[in-house]
Amino acid sequence: MADSAPKVAEEERIEAPEVVDQKAQRLANQIRDSKHFIAFTGAGVSTSAGIPDFRGPEGAWTLRAQGRERTGKTVSTLQAIPTPTHMALAALQERGILKYLISQNCDGLHRKSGILSEKISELHGNSNREQCKDCGKEYIRDFRAVATYEKTVRDHRTGRKCARCGGPLHDTIINFGESLPAQALESAFDHAKKADLCLVLGSSLTVTPANEIPEVTGRNRKARLVICNLQSTPLDKLSDLRVFSKADDLMIQVMEKLQIPIPPFILRRRLTIKVETDNEIPQLNIGGVDEDGTPVSFLQSIKLAGSRRVLRSEPFIFSFRDGLETGTDIKLDLEFMGHYREPNLEIVHEYHHDSRGPTLYLLEYNPYTGGWTTTKQNDANHIANANEIIDLTDDTTILSDDLSNVAV
Repeated sequence: MADSAPKVAEEERIEAPEVVDQKAQRLANQIRDSKHFIAFTGAGVSTSAGIPDFRGPEGAWTLRAQGRERTGKTVSTLQAIPTPTHMALAALQERGILKYLISQNCDGLHRKSGILSEKISELHGNSNREQCKDCGKEYIRDFRAVATYEKTVRDHRTGRKCARCGGPLHDTIINFGESLPAQALESAFDHAKKADLCLVLGSSLTVTPANEIPEVTGRNRKARLVICNLQSTPLDKLSDLRVFSKADDLMIQVMEKLQIPIPPFILRRRLTIKVETDNEIPQLNIGGVDEDGTPVSFLQSIKLAGSRRVLRSEPFIFSFRDGLETGTDIKLDLEFMGHYREPNLEIVHEYHHDSRGPTLYLLEYNPYTGGWTTTKQNDANHIANANEIIDLTDDTTILSDDLSNVAV
């Protein structure tokens, strides 16, 4: 915890490249042989993205213990690009090799990398996710969805309301002294018990009860615990393999030995467009949606070609009082939050009277080239109601060291 961090951080240790190479080969062999492989990640997997850790020499808790302010430049978690480690884990999950991921991080980078919502336990929350305690509805945002904590760190209300039931929305951040989310914790322990291989990446394993999860695997005589961290951990003696290395350095070599390429980060968005008739006036409803049907906020504004009106808050709905003819091309200019300097994107949606349900558009942005790719999918039976989204917020930035109460 923050108060327990020593003023002098333990020295970080990095093993020789040839030693890391040998251990990477051993880990790759273990991954090939595993039947239920899980991973457990901490702040160390995000440091190469520009997000500081907590207990390293320049970690947030170390600086607090020393009474020092951070002088180096940090990256907003909204602008940070998932690291090679994030992308490697996503590739292993996509191939069915990584069965489950447990993370102490609340920076949202695992979800951005492509990790599926049902394949991860975000034990300490996600700064981009808020939920309604009354009906359980969750919302993914492209802005900071964290309470101000002005009165108390126990008040998680973000100030927004649930579009489904009107209940107050709460952030999902877990502060010190608070219980971890029951379902996420239960799923994590269940997978730890099933696991025959657990890989810990970038965690000091000092925060309870999260550190008890890899310990379950480590105490299983039929399972193996692998720990990669620059500092020692309380579970080192339980590990079958201990690697003193940066997470990226290890995972890049492991993926090479598995002959699995690490994919580049692509920002993926899912947009739904639906035309509904209200009192015989067609209405065009546009909204974002996550892979699990959760409403997503990633649009700043939408402009309809031929109209001077610009919609700047959700729900994004255009009305056509003169009606719409089948075969009409509806041109929309989409403006994004711009965390990765995404340019505007034009979508041309062809309207048909007999179309049922929303049409799904897969939007992919390459931050390295600055280009968009759009794919239309007609089968939208799995899409949640895009209307269940609420107004945007002007609070669109979050600094990595602005989570001083978070239990990590």
